[in-house]
Amino acid sequence: MTRTPSLSHPFLLGFDDIERALDRVAKGASEGYPPYNIERLARVENEPDRLRITLAVAGFARDQLEITLEENQLSVRGRQIDDKSRQYLHRGIAARQFQRAFLLADGMQVLSADLANGLLAIDLVRPEPERLVRRIDIVSRD
Repeated sequence: MTRTPSLSHPFLLGFDDIERALDRVAKGASEGYPPYNIERLARVENEPDRLRITLAVAGFARDQLEITLEENQLSVRGRQIDDKSRQYLHRGIAARQFQRAFLLADGMQVLSADLANGLLAIDLVRPEPERLVRRIDIVSRD
């Protein structure tokens, strides 16, 4: 089954990147672990909008987590190594790995990341874009 591009209208020029971003988001939507929240932080006067992504990463130490930003994709990876020296009578908490990706809008910046009480909080900022109006000269070719 071929997919009809949703942004193929002749007036929507140069939106191919958005189409690819929507495809990536749709593919990653089925991930269920770890659970996360995204919240808008209270706006401080004269400061740009801030967001916080909070992931529940109980059982992961700081050195078992990795956050990377490549182009506009924020990736969070967790790797736990199974401790072979321990002998479990019951194993209800599995050592597991995960990767969770978030696609950020152009201009979004990562401010900080903090791990406390099993929650990894990543703060983002969205600076106000400059309004740019440019006059285009018309050349007459008679």
